[in-house]
Amino acid sequence: WPVRVQAGFVPNAGSRSLILGMASRAASKWQKKQEWLGSRDVSIGDTAESGSSAPFAAIVGNGRIGGALAEAGACVVLGRNDAIDPDGEGPILLATRNDALEGIVEKCPENRRKDLVFLQNGYLDNFLKSKNLMDNTQVLLYLSVTAKGVPPVDGVTSMNPEGLTAATGIHAQAFADRLSTLNLKCNVVTPEEYRPAMFEKLMWISTYMLVGAAKDCKSVGEAGSEHAELVEKIVNELVAAVSVKEGITFPDGTMARLAAYTDVVADFPCGVKEFEWRNKYFYDLGDDAVPTHNELLRECAAAGKLSFELP
Repeated sequence: WPVRVQAGFVPNAGSRSLILGMASRAASKWQKKQEWLGSRDVSIGDTAESGSSAPFAAIVGNGRIGGALAEAGACVVLGRNDAIDPDGEGPILLATRNDALEGIVEKCPENRRKDLVFLQNGYLDNFLKSKNLMDNTQVLLYLSVTAKGVPPVDGVTSMNPEGLTAATGIHAQAFADRLSTLNLKCNVVTPEEYRPAMFEKLMWISTYMLVGAAKDCKSVGEAGSEHAELVEKIVNELVAAVSVKEGITFPDGTMARLAAYTDVVADFPCGVKEFEWRNKYFYDLGDDAVPTHNELLRECAAAGKLSFELP
């Protein structure tokens, strides 16, 4: 890795020795990294030495999201079963499905677990608490990649021209820099700002997918336009219920923000998936708190539209 020296600095004999030592150790470390990568037959993106402005990262998962993030370079791309370098540094971006997280975390070297960055949709709190990882970097990805290799559609809306994607934690800025390299936007926020945003994203994916499945819609855009009243009724229920349960105050305009994002990804297909990570959080709040949401889930179950059984 390059050793950067402040402009105008004139090294003396001692500092020259220090700089040479740093450069030697950096070169040795990079050589070891190359050997480690080569021994595992994994993909190597451009490194920081090639001029990319994205900080180096390991990316676990080479699907639609992982592939898009790798386009920024300065990365190594790993499969979910590949070993994570115990001597590495920097963020480890987990671009996998939620059901792969258990295995990845368990196999991650203890000293690298702090570098795990969670990009998944859904309610991750229970999982993160069980692994003592609640303070890890988390990202709300408001972007759509319809197929691997297709340019991402950014979550920039009429309501939020600064974009809706948000990150919090020690590697939040590094992730934002990676997205910036791809001309995508990301807001670095505090944990307190992240909580209501996380629940809004959970509401979006849980509500539009559910309404779309229940009403046989082909896309979230159709669900939002043809069943706007039902969508709004559920979202308002969820906002009220989460506010009470979590003690969160949501900024005004939740429904407008979610509707504006739906317009951006209008062709995204509907389907109730990953129940335990998405709708289950709301379902468990009970019928008194979220009656419309829960009744619609039961209607979908009765009609055979769910691939799982409700609790």
